[in-house]
Amino acid sequence: MQIRDQIVLVTGGARGLGLAISQLLIEEGARIVVNYLSSKTQAEALQKQYPDQVFTYQADVTQVDQVKALFTASKAHFGEGIHSVVNNALVQFEFNGDNRPKVEDLSWEMMSHQFSGAVQACLNTTQAALEDMKQAHFGRIVNIGTNLFQNPVVPYHDYTTAKAALLAFTRTTAQDLGQYGINVNMLSGGLLQTTDASKATPDFVFDLIAQSTPLRRVITPEEFASAILMFLSPYSRAVTGQNLIVDGGLVKG
Repeated sequence: MQIRDQIVLVTGGARGLGLAISQLLIEEGARIVVNYLSSKTQAEALQKQYPDQVFTYQADVTQVDQVKALFTASKAHFGEGIHSVVNNALVQFEFNGDNRPKVEDLSWEMMSHQFSGAVQACLNTTQAALEDMKQAHFGRIVNIGTNLFQNPVVPYHDYTTAKAALLAFTRTTAQDLGQYGINVNMLSGGLLQTTDASKATPDFVFDLIAQSTPLRRVITPEEFASAILMFLSPYSRAVTGQNLIVDGGLVKG
């Protein structure tokens, strides 16, 4: 199925990386469901600008009942089910380097908070999408990961561990759902310049990453978002269970 024929859910799709993903999909002609939690103003502005392509819905994707309601509302609005899901939402996190808690300061509450935002949210959206995807014998699920589990240079213990668990879930889900024509993949980036989550990162860190990257620059949200198109397009119909690293070559996967 071509991207222009798809209805795509983007969780956390009204700001930062999510907004870049949403805007790119709009340019490709897709109809999109922009999920948001607190970015109501940005979401409504996008819907007002593209009323025929954008449906917005506020939901906490860690809450299964809210996710089910989102899918029901989207189907009522567009008249058909969601074809593809981009699990992008990030729960209350800043990439603020050495200010993150070290091992001795970690609590399981911190860890479980990120596990819920990464793995539980993905489980909820995947389960909610399954009935329509199975019926269509088509589905694309793209989970957003990180290059930090290949190269954990900063002690983001909670975030990195949760995303590593999400990679495992991506692969087991791909194995389980391939028989129904559903492809599940992960797209992993490094620090992006700049999003709400990375704005707390000192400038010297961006400079260091640029110097260490073969492309000699830090990847932008728009560049990262463009790689999602491959996983949603017919060109990736034989690709599932994979993790594509989009960081300018900093980490070799």
